[in-house]
Amino acid sequence: MYQGNEQSQFDLRLFRVWLKASKTIFDHVAKDIERHGISVENFSILELLYNKGPHTIQKISEKLSIPSGSITYVVDKLEKNEFVKRHSSPIDRRASNVVLTDKGHGLFQEIFPQHVEVISKNLSSLNNEEKILLTDLLKRLGLSASQSLN
Repeated sequence: MYQGNEQSQFDLRLFRVWLKASKTIFDHVAKDIERHGISVENFSILELLYNKGPHTIQKISEKLSIPSGSITYVVDKLEKNEFVKRHSSPIDRRASNVVLTDKGHGLFQEIFPQHVEVISKNLSSLNNEEKILLTDLLKRLGLSASQSLN
Protein backbone atom coordinates (compact mmCIF):
# COMPACT_ATOMS: atom_id res chain seq x y z
CA MET A 1 0.00 0.00 0.00
CA TYR A 2 1.23 3.49 -0.90
CA GLN A 3 2.33 5.44 2.19
CA GLY A 4 3.31 8.85 0.78
CA ASN A 5 3.88 11.92 2.87
CA GLU A 6 1.09 13.77 4.66
CA GLN A 7 0.52 16.17 1.73
CA SER A 8 0.17 13.39 -0.83
CA GLN A 9 -2.27 11.56 1.48
CA PHE A 10 -4.31 14.76 1.79
CA ASP A 11 -4.26 15.25 -2.00
CA LEU A 12 -5.31 11.64 -2.64
CA ARG A 13 -8.24 11.95 -0.22
CA LEU A 14 -9.40 15.16 -1.89
CA PHE A 15 -9.11 13.53 -5.31
CA ARG A 16 -11.13 10.47 -4.22
CA VAL A 17 -13.90 12.58 -2.65
CA TRP A 18 -14.03 14.88 -5.70
CA LEU A 19 -14.12 11.90 -8.09
CA LYS A 20 -16.87 10.11 -6.15
CA ALA A 21 -19.00 13.26 -5.83
CA SER A 22 -18.58 14.05 -9.55
CA LYS A 23 -19.46 10.50 -10.57
CA THR A 24 -22.54 10.42 -8.34
CA ILE A 25 -23.86 13.72 -9.69
CA PHE A 26 -23.03 12.78 -13.29
CA ASP A 27 -24.81 9.43 -12.85
CA HIS A 28 -27.95 11.21 -11.58
CA VAL A 29 -27.89 13.65 -14.49
CA ALA A 30 -27.22 10.87 -17.04
CA LYS A 31 -30.11 8.81 -15.65
CA ASP A 32 -32.41 11.82 -16.04
CA ILE A 33 -31.27 12.39 -19.63
CA GLU A 34 -31.69 8.74 -20.56
CA ARG A 35 -35.26 8.63 -19.20
CA HIS A 36 -36.12 10.90 -22.14
CA GLY A 37 -34.94 8.19 -24.53
CA ILE A 38 -31.70 9.84 -25.64
CA SER A 39 -28.07 9.20 -24.78
CA VAL A 40 -25.80 11.63 -22.96
CA GLU A 41 -23.83 12.10 -26.22
CA ASN A 42 -27.02 12.95 -28.13
CA PHE A 43 -28.09 15.33 -25.37
CA SER A 44 -24.68 17.04 -25.41
CA ILE A 45 -24.92 17.63 -29.15
CA LEU A 46 -28.49 18.93 -28.91
CA GLU A 47 -27.48 21.23 -26.05
CA LEU A 48 -24.53 22.59 -28.03
CA LEU A 49 -26.69 23.30 -31.07
CA TYR A 50 -29.50 24.73 -28.94
CA ASN A 51 -27.22 27.14 -27.07
CA LYS A 52 -24.52 27.90 -29.64
CA GLY A 53 -26.22 27.39 -33.01
CA PRO A 54 -25.06 25.37 -36.04
CA HIS A 55 -21.67 23.66 -35.95
CA THR A 56 -19.71 21.49 -38.34
CA ILE A 57 -19.31 17.84 -37.40
CA GLN A 58 -15.61 18.46 -36.81
CA LYS A 59 -16.29 21.34 -34.39
CA ILE A 60 -18.86 19.25 -32.50
CA SER A 61 -16.30 16.47 -32.22
CA GLU A 62 -13.66 18.87 -30.89
CA LYS A 63 -15.91 20.72 -28.43
CA LEU A 64 -17.49 17.60 -26.96
CA SER A 65 -14.44 15.30 -27.19
CA ILE A 66 -16.36 12.75 -29.26
CA PRO A 67 -13.93 10.77 -31.44
CA SER A 68 -14.13 11.59 -35.14
CA GLY A 69 -14.95 7.96 -35.90
CA SER A 70 -18.05 8.11 -33.67
CA ILE A 71 -19.36 11.61 -34.31
CA THR A 72 -20.69 10.93 -37.80
CA TYR A 73 -22.60 7.88 -36.52
CA VAL A 74 -24.09 9.87 -33.62
CA VAL A 75 -25.13 12.76 -35.88
CA ASP A 76 -26.57 10.28 -38.41
CA LYS A 77 -28.78 8.83 -35.66
CA LEU A 78 -29.93 12.29 -34.59
CA GLU A 79 -30.68 13.10 -38.22
CA LYS A 80 -32.61 9.84 -38.65
CA ASN A 81 -34.74 10.82 -35.64
CA GLU A 82 -35.26 14.24 -37.25
CA PHE A 83 -33.67 16.14 -34.36
CA VAL A 84 -30.96 17.66 -36.58
CA LYS A 85 -30.27 18.17 -40.26
CA ARG A 86 -27.21 19.00 -42.28
CA HIS A 87 -26.89 22.17 -44.35
CA SER A 88 -24.06 22.95 -46.72
CA SER A 89 -21.64 25.40 -45.20
CA PRO A 90 -21.72 28.78 -46.94
CA ILE A 91 -18.00 29.18 -46.12
CA ASP A 92 -16.67 25.75 -47.10
CA ARG A 93 -18.67 23.69 -49.62
CA ARG A 94 -16.85 20.52 -48.52
CA ALA A 95 -18.25 20.87 -45.00
CA SER A 96 -21.78 20.88 -43.69
CA ASN A 97 -23.28 22.49 -40.65
CA VAL A 98 -25.40 20.46 -38.26
CA VAL A 99 -28.55 22.40 -37.42
CA LEU A 100 -31.25 21.74 -34.84
CA THR A 101 -34.63 21.04 -36.46
CA ASP A 102 -37.96 22.26 -35.11
CA LYS A 103 -38.51 18.78 -33.68
CA GLY A 104 -35.08 18.84 -31.99
CA HIS A 105 -35.68 22.35 -30.70
CA GLY A 106 -39.06 21.33 -29.31
CA LEU A 107 -37.62 18.25 -27.60
CA PHE A 108 -34.86 20.28 -26.05
CA GLN A 109 -37.22 23.01 -24.84
CA GLU A 110 -39.30 20.29 -23.20
CA ILE A 111 -36.50 18.40 -21.44
CA PHE A 112 -33.95 21.11 -20.68
CA PRO A 113 -35.86 22.75 -17.78
CA GLN A 114 -36.18 19.32 -16.14
CA HIS A 115 -32.47 18.74 -16.72
CA VAL A 116 -31.60 22.01 -15.00
CA GLU A 117 -33.88 21.07 -12.11
CA VAL A 118 -32.03 17.77 -11.62
CA ILE A 119 -28.69 19.59 -11.64
CA SER A 120 -29.95 22.21 -9.18
CA LYS A 121 -31.32 19.51 -6.87
CA ASN A 122 -27.95 17.75 -6.88
CA LEU A 123 -26.16 21.00 -6.01
CA SER A 124 -28.72 22.19 -3.45
CA SER A 125 -26.59 21.25 -0.43
CA LEU A 126 -24.36 24.24 -1.24
CA ASN A 127 -25.41 27.86 -0.88
CA ASN A 128 -24.68 30.35 -3.66
CA GLU A 129 -21.55 31.68 -1.97
CA GLU A 130 -20.16 28.12 -1.74
CA LYS A 131 -21.09 27.47 -5.38
CA ILE A 132 -19.18 30.58 -6.47
CA LEU A 133 -16.17 29.52 -4.41
CA LEU A 134 -16.28 25.95 -5.76
CA THR A 135 -16.63 27.23 -9.34
CA ASP A 136 -13.61 29.49 -8.91
CA LEU A 137 -11.54 26.73 -7.30
CA LEU A 138 -12.40 24.16 -9.98
CA LYS A 139 -11.64 26.69 -12.73
CA ARG A 140 -8.26 27.44 -11.19
CA LEU A 141 -7.53 23.75 -10.77
CA GLY A 142 -8.50 22.98 -14.38
CA LEU A 143 -6.44 25.83 -15.80
CA SER A 144 -3.43 24.84 -13.74
CA ALA A 145 -3.73 21.20 -14.81
CA SER A 146 -4.07 22.13 -18.50
CA GLN A 147 -0.97 24.35 -18.31
CA SER A 148 1.07 21.60 -16.68
CA LEU A 149 0.36 19.34 -19.68
CA ASN A 150 1.96 21.80 -22.12
